[in-house]
Amino acid sequence: MKTMKPTDPWVCFQSAEQPKRAILRKSRVCVSPNDRGFMFADGVYEVVRSYQGRLFLLPKHLKRLRQSLRSARIAFKGVNAIGALAMELLRRNRLLACDATVYLQITRGVYPRRHAFPPRTVIPTFYMEANRFEPYRVDMTRGISVVTVPDLRWSRCDIKSLALLGNVLARQEAVDRGAFEAIFVRDGLVTEGTRTNVFGVRKGRLVTHPRGGSILGGTTRDVIIQLCRRLRIPVLESGIRKAGLRDMDELFLAGTTVEVMPIVRVDGRRVGTGKPGPITRSLQQAFQTESGAR
Repeated sequence: MKTMKPTDPWVCFQSAEQPKRAILRKSRVCVSPNDRGFMFADGVYEVVRSYQGRLFLLPKHLKRLRQSLRSARIAFKGVNAIGALAMELLRRNRLLACDATVYLQITRGVYPRRHAFPPRTVIPTFYMEANRFEPYRVDMTRGISVVTVPDLRWSRCDIKSLALLGNVLARQEAVDRGAFEAIFVRDGLVTEGTRTNVFGVRKGRLVTHPRGGSILGGTTRDVIIQLCRRLRIPVLESGIRKAGLRDMDELFLAGTTVEVMPIVRVDGRRVGTGKPGPITRSLQQAFQTESGAR
């Protein structure tokens, strides 16, 4: 029997107007028009996957959150409490027995609009919600199509920033072109997807873009590389040239919600045999064992 999602779910919120962090109904949350997240997208976020009440890779997500906060120079002191709060939201929203996602964001807080930082006394705004999630089981079996788009974003993609207009426009282009995802190309090199990391397989070796300002260092990306070491699959972090996509034996996406997602077409051109390849399949199975996915 499926768990019904509450019509007015429980969320967690803290702001200048509500200095004490609280769990309350979503309909009661009010964000000031002077919040810097609203004015400037001046904030960071994370998405954590829950498998039947297990917050997968939570320590890695919190480590990346701390790095994003440090890079954005947002002084938020509540990171250590996030795990317990997330579990409470899953419990209150009856999401412990199903797949779910936990979304959280932290902005620099509420202050009259000006580009320079507000005083350090301004309280960062914190918001977190949990939602039921339906895995892409059919797509993971059949594979998906992607399109390539120019990567016109800023040079600090390693910060998980709220400023995602470039990703939004690229994702919509993928939708308009009938594709599952758009993957960015900068200076002829594939960087990442709008919400995913990109991996290729050539002659039994995995290839992906190296860490740095051009990509977000995905938590799932790290797991995939660890699984490759365990499975003795060589990994080359040198990137894939757009011209080399046609020569890949296999391609797949990796991310919190897509897990290991086979790519079977790029810009309308078939990848390999046109079906998910053996290395992609083996990594899917290894990832499902690691995550406890059903």
